[in-house]
This record gives sequence, structure tokens and C-alpha cells, in this order.
Amino acid sequence: MYAIIKTGGKQYRVQQGESLLIERLPDDDGATVTLKPLLYVDGAEVVDGDDLAKVTVEGRILAHERGPKLRIVKFKPKRGYKRRNGHRQDLTRIEITSLKLASGGGRSSAATAAKADKPAAEQPVAVTSDQPATAEATDGT
Repeated sequence: MYAIIKTGGKQYRVQQGESLLIERLPDDDGATVTLKPLLYVDGAEVVDGDDLAKVTVEGRILAHERGPKLRIVKFKPKRGYKRRNGHRQDLTRIEITSLKLASGGGRSSAATAAKADKPAAEQPVAVTSDQPATAEATDGT
């Protein structure tokens, strides 16, 4: 069982109990956050689209960290132009505590239910006629 979540403009594949680094969240250490799911997969059951309202992905903030220092160097030869800069990204380490699907099914059970509920009147029926086709239907004029 896993889910694809979206946070900080990126998408992550998560499972329950997994720890990951994401873009900085404004909540404090130990707080519980709800993450936005884009896809939920449990065996053959796939939930996406409007059924995602039934899926909850929760995580606990473990710590706020900073990423590695990235060094930016700009240099133009023969002009005396040299610039050095650096950047460290603020990150949050979270642990996925729960990955739940409320009662109801995903795509596989929904498709089966739709086929079972479809009345016989809506299914296409071949129509045969003893009358010959008219000239309008055959000529297209």
C-alpha cells in the first residue's frame, strides 16, 4: 500500500512508517500534518480523481533541518568579474503515520459496480429491419 502525495511543489511516493525530507512546513516539531494525496494504491485497488476525498495521509513532523550548502560561482574571464554565493534550503523531516482509505472502493470496484448497475435498456441492441434502406440513407444527399 502506498500513496503519491504533493507538497512544496513536488510529488513523493510514501508508505506508512516512512521518513522523508520535504520543503519547510510552518508547523512546530511533533505536530501532525495532513498531506494532499494524488493517488492511492492498495494491491489491485487504485484510487484517484474524485475518490481521493476518502483518502487521508497524515504525517508527524520530526525535525526542521537545513539542506547541504550549494555553492554558486560566477566567473567571466578577462574582465575581473568573480562572484561567489551559497544557499541552504530549509527542509522538514516528516514520518508518515497513517495512510487510510475510508469505506468505499477505488477504480476497480467502482467499474465493476457501474457495469452491474447498468440496466439492460441502456446497453446497445442490434436492430434488424426487413425494409430496404432508403435512397437518402445510401446516397447521403
